Amino acid sequence: MRSRPRCDGDAVSAPRDPWSDPATPTEPGPGYTGPPPTLPPPTPYGAPPYGVPPYGYGPPPYGPSGPYGWSGPWGTAPFPGGPVPPRAGRRPGQVVGAAVLSFVQAVLVLIASLYVWFFASLAQMAIEESPTAAPTQAYEFAREGGVLSIVQVVSVVLLVAAGILALSRRTRVAWLALLAAHGVQLVLTAYWWAQLTDLLGPAAATEDVGGVIAVFSLFFAAAPLVALGLVLFGGGRHWFTAPQG
Repeated sequence: MRSRPRCDGDAVSAPRDPWSDPATPTEPGPGYTGPPPTLPPPTPYGAPPYGVPPYGYGPPPYGPSGPYGWSGPWGTAPFPGGPVPPRAGRRPGQVVGAAVLSFVQAVLVLIASLYVWFFASLAQMAIEESPTAAPTQAYEFAREGGVLSIVQVVSVVLLVAAGILALSRRTRVAWLALLAAHGVQLVLTAYWWAQLTDLLGPAAATEDVGGVIAVFSLFFAAAPLVALGLVLFGGGRHWFTAPQG
């Protein structure tokens, strides 16, 4: 007996399996919640990125923060973005500058002392060869040149000692040593200006010779004047004279 063909009405009696018919859209099961999460949840508007602490929390990149703002290895700024004050007990630049000028002046005076001793020796040799023909200025220079050379070498030692004390001690003795060392240099400069003017006689009154003497004197007085200005006023004086607690 031949079976009859299946009509469309028979499909109503038997529901189709949606997974076996590709024309039927699939439906998720009751327990399906979507793919597993692989990315961090989105951050709300205005919140910091994932892994970054909120603003105002966490240590700064270069150390703990100070009471009023950023604090680095050189101190705490009085307000955010402000200048960092110098470290307590640090020697000011005025004192360091005065000490460096002491060493520079010592080198210049030492070289000048060698020249004075050399020319004084030449003057003494000229006097010994012809005592009657030598001018009066040669006698004076030969007599004072050797003494001035020794005095200037002593002043060089005082300059070096004052510079070392200024860099290693914070005492009134170091301050007074600086004042004395550079004060002696000013006295020697004034003495040389007077001596050269007297030795050259009328020639010193001319514009050319007088200008050379003035420049020579100013050259040797510049460093002492600047050094005295650095330690007599402002932070240089305060470093040595302020009470130390």
